[in-house]
Amino acid sequence: MATVNILHTSGLTKTYAGIKANTDVDFELAQGKITALIGPNGAGKSTFVGMVSGRIEATRGQVFFEGKDISKLPAHKRIQLGIAYTFQITSVFPGLTLHENVALAARRAFRGDEAAVDAKVRTVLTRVGLGERANQIAGDQSYGHQRLLEIAMGFAQDPKVFILDEPTQGLAESEVQDFIQLMKSLAGEVTILLIEHNMTVVMETADHITVLDQGMVLANGTPSEIHENAAVQAAYLGTTDAED
Repeated sequence: MATVNILHTSGLTKTYAGIKANTDVDFELAQGKITALIGPNGAGKSTFVGMVSGRIEATRGQVFFEGKDISKLPAHKRIQLGIAYTFQITSVFPGLTLHENVALAARRAFRGDEAAVDAKVRTVLTRVGLGERANQIAGDQSYGHQRLLEIAMGFAQDPKVFILDEPTQGLAESEVQDFIQLMKSLAGEVTILLIEHNMTVVMETADHITVLDQGMVLANGTPSEIHENAAVQAAYLGTTDAED
């Protein structure tokens, strides 16, 4: 079966005061697959996903979603189309319960149907391993549990594309393994773009990997192809730099 791309970019470029953060990035996101975006510190990953999600305006180039040019749409319009995005830092409401946090997100997809919202909240909290904490206050949770809560908030919107920006940052090793299992369980259910430095997570979960270096695409391929790529080895693999 031929691969169907739910999202792709053409010549996506961002320039800040004459300095190019990204240059002519052509990128494809296969529907129903997990694609990892990796690269060394300063490679332009955050800028790129910012342009894809609409949070950063591109200097030039285009973003296509389900065959339509969405380059001029603001972030909230892209969310409505089905593109959800979690940040590197948690963006939960600390004074609300976990259930209330996820319900706020779910209402974007289930407008006016509180029974559907409640059912969705219970389902996604259980899916990410937080079902028993539903009535606990978000601000009282560990950093790792808050990250999982944010992922639950994203899934509650029934996204077509889910962008996860450094989701395992700050997680304990056991929590990282739980995240890997969660990603594997979602295979085929939702299209995921994973920006991640933990190469164990990348190699164990991604179907396809795109490597950025100095704001440009250095390589594309399967995990095994990327692992064996000499240029990628020289530019990135084996490093543990923080996200740009």
